[in-house]
Amino acid sequence: MPQSRLVKVKAQPRRSILSDETYLMIRAMIFSHEIVPGERVNIDSLALQLGVSQTPVREALARLESEDLIAKEPLKGYRATNLLTIKEFADLFNFRLLIEPYSAEQAAILIDSSGIKELQGEITRARQALKLNDDRLIEAITEHDARFHALIAKYSNNKTLVSAFTNTHCHLHLFRLYVAAQKHLIEPSDKTSFIQDLFSRYYQSDRGQLAIKQHTAIAKAICAHNPEKAKAEMYSHIESSLKRFTPDLHQVQPDGKAGKK
Repeated sequence: MPQSRLVKVKAQPRRSILSDETYLMIRAMIFSHEIVPGERVNIDSLALQLGVSQTPVREALARLESEDLIAKEPLKGYRATNLLTIKEFADLFNFRLLIEPYSAEQAAILIDSSGIKELQGEITRARQALKLNDDRLIEAITEHDARFHALIAKYSNNKTLVSAFTNTHCHLHLFRLYVAAQKHLIEPSDKTSFIQDLFSRYYQSDRGQLAIKQHTAIAKAICAHNPEKAKAEMYSHIESSLKRFTPDLHQVQPDGKAGKK
């Protein structure tokens, strides 16, 4: 009896690349508020606009749903999620206060030499981003912020913790708030400048870029295998972030109009 032969299936990257590109384009439309918070998303119209079939659009929307940027409603279809309310914002940061100091503590205990190199490299990338101006700076630092906290969760070696942090999508929501203010999509309009000032205070101070200084202190403690210091620095960082953000958010959403979902 002849032996069965394994048939090699050629890789088909074009479908994957198209799906990824479609995802990135729709994601950019959400961040730029070309698709505004709460807006219905028509798959046919979006496919036509992007010059693709419905399939990569559906795949992209499913990915964006997992990031809490798109919501699927029974019998209604898809829509872009709304912005965070004040309470949701505070709840998010209070949750982070519970899990991220522990994450930093565990990372300080468990991180290896390659992890230390990666964490230090991220701090270097952040300092390089500080050379950018205006919106590019805000976007680059927000992206660094997300990567930095995700790295620490990764090196806590706790899959449940990584999943919990990832599912907050904290930095995605922060950047959406910033862009919404820039495009005057938050009412009342005379308050829309507050988020730009808020982000400037969050990422900068008279002494330099505050968030990067705090990240550097956290990274230093983790790389030195000092769990108590890492835990304390992380708690202080998130707590101070919450205190800086929350009072100003009340100026924009006194009635919770911009609530998410």
